[in-house]
Amino acid sequence: MSKLINLTVFREFLKSSFAGGIILFSCVILALIVANTPLYSSVMKFLNQEVGFNSGQIHLKYSWLLWLNDGLMAIFFLLVGLEIKREIVEGELSSPSKAILPILAAIGGALLPAIIYFALNQGASTVHGWGIPMATDIAFALAVITLLGNKVPASLKIFLAALAIVDDLLAILVIAIFYSNGIHATYLFIAIGIFLFLILLNKLGVKAIWAYLTPGLFIWYFVHHSGIHATIAGVLVAMTLPTTPDAEESPLEKLEHLLAKPVNFIIIPLFAFANTLIPIHGEMIGGLTSKLGIGIILGLIAGKSIGIFLICFIAKKLKIAQLPEGAGWKQIFGVGLLGGIGFTMSIFISILSFDDTILIEEAKFAVLIASFCAGLLGYTVLSVVSSANKNQITD
Repeated sequence: MSKLINLTVFREFLKSSFAGGIILFSCVILALIVANTPLYSSVMKFLNQEVGFNSGQIHLKYSWLLWLNDGLMAIFFLLVGLEIKREIVEGELSSPSKAILPILAAIGGALLPAIIYFALNQGASTVHGWGIPMATDIAFALAVITLLGNKVPASLKIFLAALAIVDDLLAILVIAIFYSNGIHATYLFIAIGIFLFLILLNKLGVKAIWAYLTPGLFIWYFVHHSGIHATIAGVLVAMTLPTTPDAEESPLEKLEHLLAKPVNFIIIPLFAFANTLIPIHGEMIGGLTSKLGIGIILGLIAGKSIGIFLICFIAKKLKIAQLPEGAGWKQIFGVGLLGGIGFTMSIFISILSFDDTILIEEAKFAVLIASFCAGLLGYTVLSVVSSANKNQITD
């Protein structure tokens, strides 16, 4: 009987909206522990072991770490792309009145952190990392706001989700344009040709998911060899999946449901574990006060919160947007702080920004510290504001 109860509790946990964030956080802690024990060298040796095959024309032999960061993460980007398209077609981004505030907030919350980082690192070898503090981690941010339960209005949670989705779209564009290697035109044109073929399938009314995913594998291969980061292939495929605004489950929604748990409970935790294996040493702690560290920490905590708050304030004053129903300015600032939880995308861009292993590790560590502080501050602000509002109502 007790086993049955435990199984039920476990199933309910997996269904909860904060389960992914809890598992993600656990993997980060585990990785930091492993990285500072004798197990570290064995784990890294495994991650750097090459698997796959090469031939005269086909090149598919890479390390486990690269397969994870370029291969499995393409599936994560596929899910992100599906979420973006669904929101555009039938969700919070489907009409100008719904979309304007989260779009503007995401832009403000991306630009100011990048400006802060660039200003602090201008002329330094680390200046290329300006994209690191631009991103918001959907899983962590939503996990934190969900922990607040009914202390915050539902409209605020929807606003944060829409903001994070637009933020992801901006991050994808930044990666594609600024963090790709030299372009190989032949591979790129082949990938574009397959992408156009998938669009044609959509126009012809083809609804079989495999008809999109199978050519999608080839898009991944050619994008990977084109010099554009391979994960962008996931977004391209997602944009071609058919969907409709009605209640019937579309191929896009069906694939989104199929991918949600594997991505949130396997792919992202694996990515987090493999990329936060950071041996803590004095030089890294010192890196928090370097231009790189300060740029990331200030960008994520101050840049995100002020950028999101300021753009919402301006939009409200200009009467081009309204605040989420039931939300006040203090809550908007709290959500802006949660936007500073960069984690997945920020670590991903850290890897793309530098060739120096020390700089990558320092950037990752700064992202971890900044994301933890932003999450704690955001939770505290929203919790305190909620308690103050409740006391006012009671009085």
